[in-house]
Amino acid sequence: MSQFLHSLHAIASDPHLQFLAADDPTDKPIVPDYKPKLPGEIRTPTSTILAWTAGGGLSLAVLGGLVGWGLVAIGHNTERASLAARGKSSILWSLISGVGIGVTSGLVMGFYNMSS
Repeated sequence: MSQFLHSLHAIASDPHLQFLAADDPTDKPIVPDYKPKLPGEIRTPTSTILAWTAGGGLSLAVLGGLVGWGLVAIGHNTERASLAARGKSSILWSLISGVGIGVTSGLVMGFYNMSS
């Protein structure tokens, strides 16, 4: 173990050791100050496509829920239990898909906007 500590001490006390980031602002670091961002030509259409996809998916989830409630109403009024059960199932799946689309689109847009 003492050899390991001796090696660490030798590395740390080396005056010619260069670090990746400079402590002094006048020194030039090895890794330049880089901030990634999308070009303007790509950013606008991509954000439009992401917004339309999220909005369309949520609209279809709402439409699926409305159709499901319609199936439940028709199934209960005509005493078709299987139709009402399918309607209840479609309501549940439209809720799950709406939550999934909302969370996913929020995460994608959040990570997408981090690059600006």
